[in-house]
Amino acid sequence: MRALHIITGLGIGGAEQQLRLLLRHLPVSCDVVTLTNPGAVADGLRADGVHVTDLGMKGNRDLAALPRLARLIRRGGYDLVHTHLYRACVYGRIAARLAGVRATLATEHSLGRAEIEGRPLTPSTRALYLRTERLGSATVAVSATVAGRLRDWGVPAARIHLVPNGIDAELFRYDAGRRRATRELLGIPADAFVVGGVGRLVPGKRFDVLVRAVAALPGARLLLAGDGPERGALTALAQRLGASDRVLLLGECEEGRPGAGPGVPALLSAMDTFVSASREESFGLAVVEALAAGLPVLYAACPAVEDLPADRSAGATRFSGDAGELTAALRPRMRAGPHRTAPPPAVGHYDIRRSSEHLMDVYERTLSGLRTS
Repeated sequence: MRALHIITGLGIGGAEQQLRLLLRHLPVSCDVVTLTNPGAVADGLRADGVHVTDLGMKGNRDLAALPRLARLIRRGGYDLVHTHLYRACVYGRIAARLAGVRATLATEHSLGRAEIEGRPLTPSTRALYLRTERLGSATVAVSATVAGRLRDWGVPAARIHLVPNGIDAELFRYDAGRRRATRELLGIPADAFVVGGVGRLVPGKRFDVLVRAVAALPGARLLLAGDGPERGALTALAQRLGASDRVLLLGECEEGRPGAGPGVPALLSAMDTFVSASREESFGLAVVEALAAGLPVLYAACPAVEDLPADRSAGATRFSGDAGELTAALRPRMRAGPHRTAPPPAVGHYDIRRSSEHLMDVYERTLSGLRTS
């Protein structure tokens, strides 16, 4: 089987890194096309031996990209096309149909109640999504919550397949030596209380809530791993609150990149509590990674936790997303000092190997259905 994965961009982000991790475990010959922005994840995929093509799209309405993509699909002789993220799903499904590939899947990574990929959902966005969804064979939802949202939109339940995101839990296992080394590298005292967050610095992630909460806790430190358009605003906020020396904005953190600092696994070992204040999530990958590191977690929205029985996510506590409430929740944790636990059952449930097996089942059912139709 030969599969082509089409994604909107390959900068560092949850969907992009999930694709790279998944391809390491799929027993299928896969190539990747990025419509634009062949960033750090493209470099990582190439290092893994995956052929990556940058289509060089100029914008959302660069219709000239459509025949180029169709020709690329036709020349590749692919059995299946798998698309990721909104723009790639729209263009990829149409191009696959033009190229004569009937087996087309799309993974829905970022569908919220009111947003998709951090942008407001509009009637026209929804209409285009549903029209092109009918061109595909199936839609993969990364959580039960997303599957429910797709059904509410009108996507037939028979076309929706649940394949949760996955992690390689061993990468995130807590390591005391890595904790010491990372804190030394970042100039953080061994006994400092460190709050952490991971993700794109965009409004929906509400990292300003973390800055405000930590600023109200003298002596506490904040580590934020990620980059994005809110970086300047978060820096200015920390300065206004007199906490700029205690807030570290680390930018994109991917281990193995030349000149890069600590990766996310090392940073999780250096933290004492993890916080996700996102307004909404389609899965909540960073929360699962933090649980794999044995960290106590405070979250505002996380389908990965909420879709499972409560006893499977011990260590994860929900809060409203209010900065004052977060400060109050962090204060006793700061007094109690460092605390690690064994990863809860949810971590094993979201093992990337299970996810790849589930996806292969979808691939095989899709191709089998076409052969018998």
